[in-house]
Amino acid sequence: MTSPLRIALAGLGTVGSGVIELLNENSQMIADRAGRPIEVIAVSARDKNRDRGLDLSPYIWSDNALDLAAISDVDCVVEMIGGSEGVAVDLARNSLNNGKSFVTANKAMIAHHGMELAGLAESKSVSLKYEAAVAGGIPVIKGLREGASANRIERVYGILNGTCNYILSTMEQHGSDFEEVLKKAQELGYAEADPGFDIDGVDAAHKLAILAALCFGKSLDFGGVETAGIRSIMAADIGQAKSLGYRIRLLGMARIDDGKLFQRVNPYLVPEDHPLAHISGSTNAVVAEGNFSGRLMFQGAGAGDGPTASAVVADLVDIARGDSGAVFAMPAESMPSAERAESGNREGKSYIRFVVADKPGVLAEITAAMRDANVSIESLIQTQKTDDGSVLISMVTHNSLERDVAESLEKLSSSSNIQGSPMVMHLLSETD
Repeated sequence: MTSPLRIALAGLGTVGSGVIELLNENSQMIADRAGRPIEVIAVSARDKNRDRGLDLSPYIWSDNALDLAAISDVDCVVEMIGGSEGVAVDLARNSLNNGKSFVTANKAMIAHHGMELAGLAESKSVSLKYEAAVAGGIPVIKGLREGASANRIERVYGILNGTCNYILSTMEQHGSDFEEVLKKAQELGYAEADPGFDIDGVDAAHKLAILAALCFGKSLDFGGVETAGIRSIMAADIGQAKSLGYRIRLLGMARIDDGKLFQRVNPYLVPEDHPLAHISGSTNAVVAEGNFSGRLMFQGAGAGDGPTASAVVADLVDIARGDSGAVFAMPAESMPSAERAESGNREGKSYIRFVVADKPGVLAEITAAMRDANVSIESLIQTQKTDDGSVLISMVTHNSLERDVAESLEKLSSSSNIQGSPMVMHLLSETD
């Protein structure tokens, strides 16, 4: 075998520690597959004395993660710190500038700085790898970058956040309310104490922006992702969707519409005969539709120390083999910015749920506003009283322009009969 790939690791949380454990436990097999050994020679973390169940004595210790980028005999730096700014991105820049390959699980950093870092890596002829940043242990980046490289991807979409999927599928199974299931998710460690990053769709938006750049060859545009989360979904919405033959899932959706890039994270009603409708718990799943391959689906654990460490080490194996190709499947300098597609131009069916005062004429007021905005109603699902005496009104529209649906809701925004903001979800279709 040739000389080992020597790595420095920044961040020794559960994933960083898992990387060391995996490299130690499977060292010979990894060396055989990579063509040479992969060795950790230096590490950095906030607390050197914390008990991680690891013997750190064989490694150079650095209190300052940025020092790892300057160690002369390090070939590759692995970043497990997190965050879109600060030490993580400074470490990435310094490592690449010093001619060292870089591996990260940091989806926020890639979503915000991916084009800059990709250009830097390519100019230095080193690798920037980020398999673990999207869908944890699922090899979706490698599958799309290499396995589907001969295809024109028509659209990419999927369940990109395990916390949201756990909450929605548990609400579905038990008829529970959102807050009750969120509390349980926090107790089980699926959700953070401050869950906003997950339940407001930001985490999924980071991942979607990365997938869109990879699939469509357009410059990363995280700011162009229309993002909504799942805070407002009620148990009644879950039940009414089920009665229609749908299940509610938070999806990231991206495609090219007339040369413009459409990106959205939003709860969707997914038909029960679609594979994504049956993804439950904290599992992630990504669907890519190629013009020759047809539908490709990647499914598996989207988080966790084992699956994420597995993806990180898979990237290290590629680097050990000499893979330093284009970061997003084509050179960063050749990836143009895409004009953002207007979601208002999209046509489809929408699910709309109102909470209204229990008085005569409210339904007529709603239907009149929709009529005036050229939105027709396919079905009025049901009405039911809430604990405070309000009434839930849920409906599904016929195919309508999204701008017309938005106009109808704007007409109703000043109504004293409607309590709070209506909940709007789109119905997933083959042409979405």
